[in-house]
Amino acid sequence: MDSLPPAKRRRESKDGAIEASTLSPVVIFAHGAGAPSSSDWMQRWKNMLKEALHAVDVVTFDYPYMAAKKRAPPKAEKLVEFHSNIVKETATKYPGHPVILAGKSMGSRIGCMVASMKDINVSAVVCLGYPLKGVNGAVRDETLLQLTVPTMFVQGNKDGLCPLEKLEATRQKMKAPNELHVINGGDHSFKIGKKHLQANNSTQHEAEDVAVKDIAAFISRMKNGRSFVTYVVYQGLYIRCCILHGGNLGVVLVGGGVKKNPVEVH
Repeated sequence: MDSLPPAKRRRESKDGAIEASTLSPVVIFAHGAGAPSSSDWMQRWKNMLKEALHAVDVVTFDYPYMAAKKRAPPKAEKLVEFHSNIVKETATKYPGHPVILAGKSMGSRIGCMVASMKDINVSAVVCLGYPLKGVNGAVRDETLLQLTVPTMFVQGNKDGLCPLEKLEATRQKMKAPNELHVINGGDHSFKIGKKHLQANNSTQHEAEDVAVKDIAAFISRMKNGRSFVTYVVYQGLYIRCCILHGGNLGVVLVGGGVKKNPVEVH
């Protein structure tokens, strides 16, 4: 693990300009529908993300409705402008630093909407418990299908708001390079039952620590220009597409058949 403080992990080019790719990322972390940014869950993950990503800062905030007497959130679309303004303010405060949008549940969905805006430039999106299913049970995948930036999902396999088979089907259709980390036994907030932890000789902290390290590895690959690999189906054959960091595309035919996890990142 890099022991240097974020402010010192910089490299200057020949003309003296600081190269953006060497700067530590800044994370903008949005809360879910029911709890503010000051909740224990948000504070714990804020600290984990800051440490694992060597972030220069992890910016948290509260959507305006949290200050009202009735804390029922409005439709996600109505919170996009407020969220995008936070992103713009943060980018101005930390010029050149890669911007990563992270979010818990509703906050991750709004973050994906913001990442698709034409006047927003972010390097990656991290979705912690993405709410794929709406109130009526319908799959809400439109926002994810519009994304073009690298996206990391962390989901509990017992999360009723995001059945993994539904997410897998959505991931196969996404344009954006993406990866999934599953917390076995985890619910929508990644909480794992005692029996499951005992049966696997594990702890809640260990499970979340593995997840955040996986997030860091994903961001590192993106930041260092490693290629993202995804698979598409064409005439019954799986096509392996290597999407390079610079946007170039290489295609390798890997044959037909069913691939259990057709979207991967290397």
